[in-house]
Formats: sequence, C-alpha cells, structure tokens
Amino acid sequence: MVERIREIFNNEASAINNIPITEGYGEAIEIIYNHVHSKKGKLVLSGMGKAGQIAHNIATTFSSTGTPAAYLHPSEAQHGDLGILQEDDVLLAISNSGKTREIIELIDLKNNLYPEIPVIVITSNGNSPLAQKADCYILTGAPAEVCPLGLTPTTSTTVMTVIGDTLVVLMMEKIGFNATDYSRRHHGGYLGSVSRKISEEEQGK
Repeated sequence: MVERIREIFNNEASAINNIPITEGYGEAIEIIYNHVHSKKGKLVLSGMGKAGQIAHNIATTFSSTGTPAAYLHPSEAQHGDLGILQEDDVLLAISNSGKTREIIELIDLKNNLYPEIPVIVITSNGNSPLAQKADCYILTGAPAEVCPLGLTPTTSTTVMTVIGDTLVVLMMEKIGFNATDYSRRHHGGYLGSVSRKISEEEQGK
C-alpha cells in the first residue's frame, strides 16, 4: 500500500513538472489585466463536469486576490445565465479534451452577444476546436490519469489546478496585491485574522 501511494504521488508530481511553459501564460495575464484591471471588466470562468469544479475554484481564488471573477456553468448559460457577461469581460474556459460540446456552444453564444470578449482556454490539445477558437491557450501536457481505468479526471484536474494557481500568483505579482488588500476581501476566519495582522505589521514599519 505504501509503495502504491508513493507511486501515485510521484505520477502526480511528474505531471506537474511536465506542464509545458509557453507564451500562453504571459498572453493570458496581459489579456486579464487589460480587461479586468484597466477596463474594469471581470474574469468569467467555465468548464463542464470536473473541469467545471476546477474553474469554480480558480474563480474564487482570483476574486479573493484582487481580480474579480465569476463561474458560469456552460449549460445554465443557455438558459439565461449568459447574461452575466459584459463587453469588457474575459472568458477563461477549461476542457481537457478541447472538444467539450457545451464549452464550444458557450463560445458561440458569447460571440453572438459580445464577440469582442477574448477567450483563454486551458486544454491538453492545442489542435482542438476550443484551442482554435481561443485568443490564447495554455496546455496541460496531456498527462495520463492515475485512475486505474485511465478515465476518471484525476491527474488532469491536478494539473488544471496548478495552472490556475500559477495564473493567480502571476496576477497578484503584476498588480502588487498585498496583505492589506487581502484582508479587505477576506474578513472572516483564520486567513482573515492572519492577513490583518500582517497588514498591521506592514503599516507599522
């Protein structure tokens, strides 16, 4: 059991270390910065199934670190939730295959409403329909799933999460987000108290 657990850990770590580092990161950060921080739009994330859960997590992390973001369910978008979009927003879509029907349809619907909204895609396939529709895309490296069936999103969602974390950290650095900024957005709980303490210490210097 111990050896098997270590093997799973090593496979996940290897997948993270093999995520391609491309110009897509810099392009994505510039797009998000220009639309959200300069034009005062917001970042809207979307994904279906497990990828959607990752998209929702990334959205909340962006929001708590100074970049307003929201999650849009691609199916609910077809029933009115598309109205969350505004002309200065950015759409970040996540699909491992790059062929998810609901996400492709979401981009088409977005184009009917606000064709000028740029699209960023996180995917394993740079030649996929979604990547071809995107203004820029970030590749996952297409890691094999640690699931014994090779089917359940496991390693792929781990990699998506790391990519999301990377984008968040890069944006925090770009906008100079500090503990005071954090405390104003995260008042409750342990993190709220810690951020306020750090903020007070920084202001006392």
